[in-house]
Amino acid sequence: MGVSLRSNKGFLSSFRTLINQQRFKFNHTLTEVKPQDQVYPESGPDYVAFQSHMDMSKWKKLDSRSFGIHRFNITEPSRIVLNILRKEGFEAYLVGGCVRDLLLNKTPKDFDVITTAKLKEIRKKFRRAYIVGRRFPICMVRIKDTVIEVSSFDTVASQIGMKKEHHSTHTPHGCDKKDFILWRNSMQRDFTVNSLFFDPFMNKIYDYADGLVDLRSSKLRTLIPAQLSFKEDSARILRGIRLAARLGLSFSKDVETAIRNLSSSIMHLAEARIMMELNYMLSYGAAEPSLCLLQRFNLLKILLPFQAAYLDQQHSVKTDQSSMMLMKLFFSLDKLVTCDRPINCRLWIAILAFHIALVKNPQDARVIVAFASILYLGEWKEGIKFARENTEVQVNFIPEILRSFKFKSDEELAKEVSQFASSVQYSIDALIDKESLSNSMTRYPIFQSSGLVFVSKKMGQDVAEIFQVLANNIESYKNRRKSFKIDYNMLGQGHLCETRFVLGKVILETMSCGTLEAGEDIEQEINHMHQSIMDENDDMELYNKVKKQVEVKKDRRQELAKKHISVKKKYSPDEEEVVLGKHGVVETEECEEITKENQKVHETFIEISDQENMPVKSTEDEEIENMKEDVETCQDKDQRPLRLKKKAENQQKAIRQKIKRYKQNSDKERESSLILSSLFK
Repeated sequence: MGVSLRSNKGFLSSFRTLINQQRFKFNHTLTEVKPQDQVYPESGPDYVAFQSHMDMSKWKKLDSRSFGIHRFNITEPSRIVLNILRKEGFEAYLVGGCVRDLLLNKTPKDFDVITTAKLKEIRKKFRRAYIVGRRFPICMVRIKDTVIEVSSFDTVASQIGMKKEHHSTHTPHGCDKKDFILWRNSMQRDFTVNSLFFDPFMNKIYDYADGLVDLRSSKLRTLIPAQLSFKEDSARILRGIRLAARLGLSFSKDVETAIRNLSSSIMHLAEARIMMELNYMLSYGAAEPSLCLLQRFNLLKILLPFQAAYLDQQHSVKTDQSSMMLMKLFFSLDKLVTCDRPINCRLWIAILAFHIALVKNPQDARVIVAFASILYLGEWKEGIKFARENTEVQVNFIPEILRSFKFKSDEELAKEVSQFASSVQYSIDALIDKESLSNSMTRYPIFQSSGLVFVSKKMGQDVAEIFQVLANNIESYKNRRKSFKIDYNMLGQGHLCETRFVLGKVILETMSCGTLEAGEDIEQEINHMHQSIMDENDDMELYNKVKKQVEVKKDRRQELAKKHISVKKKYSPDEEEVVLGKHGVVETEECEEITKENQKVHETFIEISDQENMPVKSTEDEEIENMKEDVETCQDKDQRPLRLKKKAENQQKAIRQKIKRYKQNSDKERESSLILSSLFK
């Protein structure tokens, strides 16, 4: 589901056509209203007055089915929440990013619900529900293992000073009350693409601010002038960066200008809020483009000053961005992560700390590969062995990687890996402590540090634990993995072993060493072979069934043949017909039918044996399991494919011999059938 918007040209083409055709407006056709032609007061009575001058020409209702969106596209917990609220007599809709992502054919990160019920009423309707937040309170409803955020129209109304008594007063003539409530809420959203509502029970999408038009043109635009919107909530700046990076959207001119003018305002956000927004950027498969945009708009020097200074220095020596190790690390991470398979923040914090340690203390490439290999394989001996087999790395990261041709023993490599792991642990301080950050920034004297840190000390301790197995007594580390597939559930929970494994994988991919993908590929091939075996077994089963039926008639056929041969010897052709009579005709037809059945069996196996790509597989489930065990237990990277190839060749030979026997038997029966058939002609 995580498909790039820009690359999905076919989908966009269909999307544009649907938007142009499927419009059900309340009044007249859509007209372009320029933002500068409108006055947007910030809040209070003036804002209420502004709302009375709404442009109803932008209001649209669309059939969600025209976009391929149905009720079954939303998760079961979301449907349960919506259904309960509706049964209690409340209006309830999906709102925001989930509607946007469904329209873009992407998997939503989560499903947010908004309802006409008040928060206290929502809490009473569900067993596991609680209200959080002071400025913008919402009700968190837990259904099974999923938490659904449910907000209330009433809460939003109170935030802008609009009480119940104002509803009827300020609802324009000819405007439906429900539409007015939806429109008013949409105007409080951050961006037009997030202002859409979806009623899955009525299959309706509600658009009051040209959100669909902006999706069609890949444009990120605010509901009110961007300068005013970002002053109202500076976190919208970070959300805008995240949306543009993840969806490939471009900023409108006023949004781009406002981000540059108000970038320093994010300093006033709470550290926990900054951490949340950064985690959304870096944990869902768009880390590298997010960092690029943060650097482009001078936001990275506020949030991650050390990394910003590093990138500035790299640009000053005209290093290509794709050749920068920091960006390559997050690019490698993005290849493993999607919106519905996110990571825990421990992983990207660990990557930042790893890179800080490398910049401050460059390492021999063999040390880095050994460091990553041990994390990846879960055993220090195998990690060292893998590192030695991949000493010829194809990267040349400066200043992180040193070039050294001095031979190092296993003990020396283990010692240097252990020392580097301690250095990584120490580098975490630059992300959690202002003084440590300031000391780290002395490497870039001309670069001014913001002094902002937003990673908690507790989180720093958790990240340090990732490297503890390498820092202390590395030679005793033995936690070998049984599978090289990522367990995304454990990864999302921040499980230490899974985080170490993926961190090692990311570093190895960045160093262009690759990882033990051969094991995964062979395992997939075995699964494919197993399916082919099932198909072939079906063919064999059919053959055996037909063969059995033919054999049942074999005695009957021989009996008929003897009878007809005896008649031929004693009588002339004319007398033969009289002697055999009607029964002879029936018997002749019966033998011809048997001949046809034999011919079908023969043709079936001629086709099987003539296939150019004979499936390389065993017909026994035990052999499949043995091959899987070979993938998991065979330690030698070069020998594993050879052993499996040899075994596959032996299996192929056995299968061909088996089919040859079937074919020979079929040929004999076919020859016998043809002889019998000729007797009756």
